[in-house]
Amino acid sequence: MKREVTTGINWWDRIGKPQYGGQMVIRANWDIVNFDPYNAPFGNILSAWMETLVSDDWTLDPEVFDYKPHWRPSQYVKGYLMESWEFTDPSTYVAHLRKGIHWQDIPPANGREFIAEDVVFHFNRMYGLGSGFIKPSSLPASVSAFKYLMSVTAKDKYTVVFKFRTQNPELILSVLHGVTPMQGLENSEAVKKWGNLDDWHHAIGTGPFILKDFIPNISATLIKNPNYWGYDERYLKNRLPYMDGVKYLIIPDDAESLDMMKAGKIDIIEHISPMQAQTIRKTNPEILQITHPDSNWTGSLEVRNDVAPFNDIRVRKAMQMALDLPAIAKSHYQGAVEPFPITLTSRDINWWGFPYEAWPVDLKDEYTYNPTVAKKLLSDAGYPHGFKTNIVVDTASDIDLLQIAKSYFMQIGIEMEIREMETAAWNDFVLIGHQHDQMAHRPRGPLGNFSAPTSNLSLFQKGNRMNWAMVDDPVFDTFLPKISANTELNDNLKQVMRDANEYVARQHFTISLLQQTAYSLYQPWVKGFNAQFGSAWAHGSGPAMLSFYLGRFWVDQSLKKSMGH
Repeated sequence: MKREVTTGINWWDRIGKPQYGGQMVIRANWDIVNFDPYNAPFGNILSAWMETLVSDDWTLDPEVFDYKPHWRPSQYVKGYLMESWEFTDPSTYVAHLRKGIHWQDIPPANGREFIAEDVVFHFNRMYGLGSGFIKPSSLPASVSAFKYLMSVTAKDKYTVVFKFRTQNPELILSVLHGVTPMQGLENSEAVKKWGNLDDWHHAIGTGPFILKDFIPNISATLIKNPNYWGYDERYLKNRLPYMDGVKYLIIPDDAESLDMMKAGKIDIIEHISPMQAQTIRKTNPEILQITHPDSNWTGSLEVRNDVAPFNDIRVRKAMQMALDLPAIAKSHYQGAVEPFPITLTSRDINWWGFPYEAWPVDLKDEYTYNPTVAKKLLSDAGYPHGFKTNIVVDTASDIDLLQIAKSYFMQIGIEMEIREMETAAWNDFVLIGHQHDQMAHRPRGPLGNFSAPTSNLSLFQKGNRMNWAMVDDPVFDTFLPKISANTELNDNLKQVMRDANEYVARQHFTISLLQQTAYSLYQPWVKGFNAQFGSAWAHGSGPAMLSFYLGRFWVDQSLKKSMGH
């Protein structure tokens, strides 16, 4: 989309003038299992009524940044429940709250004003820092956060002070500007009255919608909060929300949900495969499509760098050169993904990494399909006839893709047995126990999409649980301390990440596959949607800002009616 340069015209004017009224129906593919940010795993809609300190910039042109990656660079984050923030010293973050925000008019909150003590209560509860809370949440999202956060205090009614153990602003911002459901602020009176918010009847927030009804495995119904505090940043006089309500349909079966989409009974479906999107394009061209990073990106094949034969880089190079990535992109993904290898940082935020286009020719050659050279490398490494190996695979993986890789490996003499495990068993065997003796694989979220790119350095750090490849490399281990020691947000961090990406590429710690793309489908009468959720509705892995977007989306009801719905 090209920015409009005519005086007085904004880029969003092309969408049309917002209308009030109507309901939006959105599909999710699994049930909501908990309504408390302290206990709720991914796959929930807490942020449909619980709001966050920060948000995206509703006025930012998508050509500048489209908010599709899960991670938000700090320059594209705006204050939401807070007006602004500042670092008073490298380890102290001060939040200045917005005045005039009120809790929903539901007992026991009863519409009282949102103040600094509410923020203190939330973070103390999440991370066990005070207010009677000594044990942090056990959710994985809290693990990297609470060990850096020391204290949260209210300086006055609208000012909150966060003290950290680190002086690294990237780490601090990744905690406070994080995208997890844990960032949605809960009501303290509700927690004190009921002990927790696990029951949906106890849902209270500051957001534009109120949870009116929930039927397990069926639906959640949200209605308009008549006393919502927010106004549209694009149309400053327009009080939010625009819609009267939102229906959240829980439909695990893709075919069923797509049939309902075709019939106009669902407005948004996220996380659709390229193949499914291609079919819809042919049968229902009126349904709009947007690509976005896949939250279940296939990533790579993890080989144990600490055992033979994979402790020889020639073997790892040979396995990479045995794979024809462009052919896989064309055949398996039907041309819907880029045919480029990846290393550490997602291509969707390539200014933090080392994009394939910038690679020197000699490095590109090591990732180019060449079975002849691959066989020679194996022979030089002492495996002239190849070898047998196995890969322990989470059943949630793309097994067809692994079968394709297996056939490529067979051409150079490597016989790979695929051993499937259910997710829970895989977690115990690989993630926790590191008991795989050869290779492992599961869908990983896009590196650098979900969290700050610098956090991905831990993936190959010695002793890290996520280091399935069992890398023990003293050179690589120098990158994370360089990041941690940095006390400013500057280009030095980007250079460290660029160097780390190149080092990972040259060392072939893993066997690169491709960065997968997913699709969001939406009806033409849905306005404002640009896949900003990052699959939050479908997989619960996107930003905890559903209330922010749902409050600003609107339905062109005349267009919907003209299309027979």
